[in-house]
Amino acid sequence: MGPSSPLQPIGPLRDGDPRRCGPYTVLARLRESASAVRYLARGGDGTPVVITAPRASLAELPAFRRRFAAEARTAERLAGGWVPEPLEVSVGGPLPWTATPYVPALTLGEAVALAGPLPARAVRVLGAGLAETLARVHATGAVLHGLAPGTVLLAADGPRLTAFGALGAAEAAQARAGGQLSVRLGYLTPEQAAGHEPGPPSDVFVLGLLLAYAATGTPPLADADAIADAEPALGAVPEDLRPLIARCLAKAPEDRPGAGEAAAALALEGAAALTRGGWLPDPLVEALDAQAARVAALPAPDDEDTDGRTVRVGRQARRGTAADTAAPAGPVVPRPSAAAAPVPPPLPLPPAPQAPATVPALLPVPAPALPAPAPVPALPAAAGVSAPSAPPAGSPGSPGRGAGPSRRGLLTGLAAGVTGAVLGGGGVLAFASGDAEPPRTDARPAARPRPAVPGVPPRPRWAHEHPATARSTLHAAVWRDRALVLTTDAHTTAVDLTTGRRLWQAAGTPSAHRALTLADGRLLVAGTDGFRPVSGTDGTVGRPLPYPAGVRLTSVAGSSGTVAWFTGTAASRTYLFAYDTARAEELWRIQVPNGRAPLTPVHEVLALRPDMLVVRQDPASLTAAQVKAAKGLAVFHAHDRATGARRWFRPFGAARPGGAVSGDESGRLYTAAGTGLYAFDTGTRRPLWQLPGTAAFGRARVAGGTLFVADRNQNVHAVDAATGRARWRRGTEAAAGGDVPEVTVGAGGRTLFAADGAQVTAFGADDGRRLWKFQDAGVRAPGGGDSSAAYSVSVAGAAGVVVRRGRMFYGLPVE
Repeated sequence: MGPSSPLQPIGPLRDGDPRRCGPYTVLARLRESASAVRYLARGGDGTPVVITAPRASLAELPAFRRRFAAEARTAERLAGGWVPEPLEVSVGGPLPWTATPYVPALTLGEAVALAGPLPARAVRVLGAGLAETLARVHATGAVLHGLAPGTVLLAADGPRLTAFGALGAAEAAQARAGGQLSVRLGYLTPEQAAGHEPGPPSDVFVLGLLLAYAATGTPPLADADAIADAEPALGAVPEDLRPLIARCLAKAPEDRPGAGEAAAALALEGAAALTRGGWLPDPLVEALDAQAARVAALPAPDDEDTDGRTVRVGRQARRGTAADTAAPAGPVVPRPSAAAAPVPPPLPLPPAPQAPATVPALLPVPAPALPAPAPVPALPAAAGVSAPSAPPAGSPGSPGRGAGPSRRGLLTGLAAGVTGAVLGGGGVLAFASGDAEPPRTDARPAARPRPAVPGVPPRPRWAHEHPATARSTLHAAVWRDRALVLTTDAHTTAVDLTTGRRLWQAAGTPSAHRALTLADGRLLVAGTDGFRPVSGTDGTVGRPLPYPAGVRLTSVAGSSGTVAWFTGTAASRTYLFAYDTARAEELWRIQVPNGRAPLTPVHEVLALRPDMLVVRQDPASLTAAQVKAAKGLAVFHAHDRATGARRWFRPFGAARPGGAVSGDESGRLYTAAGTGLYAFDTGTRRPLWQLPGTAAFGRARVAGGTLFVADRNQNVHAVDAATGRARWRRGTEAAAGGDVPEVTVGAGGRTLFAADGAQVTAFGADDGRRLWKFQDAGVRAPGGGDSSAAYSVSVAGAAGVVVRRGRMFYGLPVE
């Protein structure tokens, strides 16, 4: 698209538009929606960003500000994959705003208006990317409510989802008398028209509408009545896409596929893999190039002073504090002048149905509209109506945070045909990912079981979000395939591996270490005064097994049978101890270096032989003298298992102190160095084999004579542990260059799991078949902590596996 193209979304600023948002200089208008305007801006370093700010009339409403802040938090929680990560969020000034990185992109509505229906391959990429995002949301029990042609962007490397909740996908949003907020959405899903609350299948229905619209340029259902009763018009949908889209548009929610199933059906290898080599038709590629050129030609930012306050939230910055989300005094925001370009009128809607007399004070918000820019035909619509004003705060039914209805309560009582909601100044707009109630800290039962589908992860049996503690210390261990044992600086908690329900919580057993499950079935928690036996059945705490006199435990190095090895300090010296937990006595101790101040050295048992154990010191605690003496290499120590006497200490190959190292029950040691993986016999101290690679390897795991290891290029390797002979290699399809996946083998040895910062990928251990991938939406720590914790997998035997991300745990019925 050249400069003379009729599609010109970038325009000059108008009277009343902000000229400065925090450190960003606003340069031009990019596009606008019913509730907000998106601007192009630059930071001090010249990097372009997109600023999203509400319309002035809406910014004055406390109810809108709360929802604006809540939807910004949702965007932070979902950041990653196909969801842009917010750079900054401001909620404390006269005009709230968010900043995200600029990527040349067109909305789906703009793309269809410019180039007509998308090719089948592009529809696959679009649908797979959106379904992957929906799967992350649905894994937490939430509903997205944010799909619409105006909220979905098409970029050169794939789709983006930019809006969340009813405000983001609103067809009309306006202020009403008395500080009320009116939000009108464009249509209902069949279950909402029947008076039922929306759930994850509602998002899938919207996905089907969106994909049919992208594939044909025409909505498949003409209006709200057709949504409720008629069959969708899919004759123009490409034949290979028609069955899936038809399933997404099934009238009964239980007949629709899950989001993960839809993602796998559209692109088993993932949407990112399908974008390689380009995925958009030439007219859209040209339009993106033209847009990028226009953005590059915008003037550079000046050196105006910034205002506002900034606090850190996760990896990015949030402007303002939690208090800023409260109702501010009337903000001073100039309104657009009468000479400003008019806002496009809302899409035509059928006459509003008569609201029944029993409409509740807070009406639920149905699934979002699929509005499009003026040149694009509107998708099915039903009229919005206004509910009565909210009752006074504190009265029954008040939408205030303390006495208001729960998130589920806000989504009940839907009257067929009603698509709008009016909220008072203290109201909370119904939003499935909102904060109308505190997060649950117990198990969340999964949806009803569904048949296994190739490429689709099993639905979690349960989900458990563990509360944060003062120092947020949280370690997980599995006890007897029956309980997930979580130790924190406040207490120890057991979660049933079958149901996800909390079995017990022992307040007298705080620990900064992972609980030990011994060969005799006992559960030990390392406390300040000794190892404390805890009943895995009911949490009863037994008498402590005291540490040796005067010893303070600093780290647990490992355990075997009933013997535990740990590092501890006594009389300003540091020792490695062997402790018999059955007899509650010290077996031996050997002095080790104190470590670099103020750190106390942490040791890890890497490999066990019948006569000795091999340990390595945590590189963070190495002193300068230790590093110099080792000439920058990692040094391993072997100790006699019976007496603790040092057998030898030496480096192995070119392994560095921070490199990935592991061992197995045969006494072999596997070290990553450069782009290779090396195996050594710790008995003879001789090299056995090497596995060449193209990127750094992570930590290896051995099961059934096979070594499994992943590299930074997201490849997973299976080799013979004794000879290093390759058996198979597969990719996770996650973006290369991120975290090296952590590999875990299922209890039955049939499934291999590779977990990184983006997902958990399951493979057949024997042949490397990629089975499925699992993603969630992450969790947030109190005060807005990082939501991008890496995934990990714990083996739980017959109960399946436990997937962890931060404080969120899922029980998956695998093996």
